[in-house]
Amino acid sequence: MTGASPQEWEPVTTSGTIAVTNLHGQIDGLAVRFSRARTGETPGAPPAVAQGAALIDLLNLRGHILGRVADYERAAELAEQLVHVAPEDGTALLARARTRATLHRFAEAVADLGAAGRSGADEATLDAERAVVLQALGCYTDATALIHKAAERQSDFTTLGSLAVLQAERGEVTEAERLFSEARRHYQGTSPFPLAQLDFRRGVMWHREGDLDAARSCYEAARRRVPDYAPALGHLAEVDLLRGEPHGAVALLRPLTRTSDDPEYAGHLAAALHACDRVQEANQWRERAAARYDELVLCHPEAYADHAADFWLTVGDDAERGLQLALQNLAFRQTSRAHALFQRAVLAQNRVAQAAP
Repeated sequence: MTGASPQEWEPVTTSGTIAVTNLHGQIDGLAVRFSRARTGETPGAPPAVAQGAALIDLLNLRGHILGRVADYERAAELAEQLVHVAPEDGTALLARARTRATLHRFAEAVADLGAAGRSGADEATLDAERAVVLQALGCYTDATALIHKAAERQSDFTTLGSLAVLQAERGEVTEAERLFSEARRHYQGTSPFPLAQLDFRRGVMWHREGDLDAARSCYEAARRRVPDYAPALGHLAEVDLLRGEPHGAVALLRPLTRTSDDPEYAGHLAAALHACDRVQEANQWRERAAARYDELVLCHPEAYADHAADFWLTVGDDAERGLQLALQNLAFRQTSRAHALFQRAVLAQNRVAQAAP
């Protein structure tokens, strides 16, 4: 394995299973308090905007950890409500910017960040959020400058982790490895979620580099930290498929399809089942994934056109549709990955055309 193991330093954190249970409880409790504060039912309650912003952040976190698109959508709805009742409140605008960035509505997110700044929101926080958007758009130099600028007000772990992920996306693997390790050494929290996310992103880097052993090691580290961490489980299944171990992939993916509404896992399950020669069941999951992708591309095209394109170019087996979605994705962002996806789609469509009688 050429990649370094994330086990060189293991901070002690809360049990991942307990943390997820607590997250559910926090969301349920805060939802009640937010509702009461908004309607004025609780005398002396904190402002509804502060309650709502905290709830939105927790929903976005749970959406990521458990693969729940519905949580992202609920957070986006709440953010719209907050800005409607407090259109000049920096906290409300920042919350909406985050939900819009999560759903890849980057231009609108940047507009909200600008408005939040004019409303007095913390500049370092705004710089950190702008860096996230710029990184997603492939503007790495500008993103790096903003991360360094925001570093004065952020923890070393947050800054180093952000820089590690950015370098990983740029393909600067050696520097990214150093930063990933350094970030872990600076972690001082008790929540398992930030470390699991860091290990996952480290695994994604090695996955893209083709080092499946290193990727698996990192994904397993994230899974040990948070056993229900959907992205780590899904990527472990992808590694199993690439290694010719479809039965292991099925075992990982089946529980995810019961707890997550993200069609990526249904699509991967279809591929794994097909590799196990369970064609009829594979087709059922393929159809389920296709229907869900159609819904999400209609509602959130910026966030799901690329995933849907990849689905149709692989298990979906519709190169023309994959090409249409890859082109749509390229219109949203001119990143190297968007261009690579488009080129894959063009090649796939050409192969289909050449094979036609």
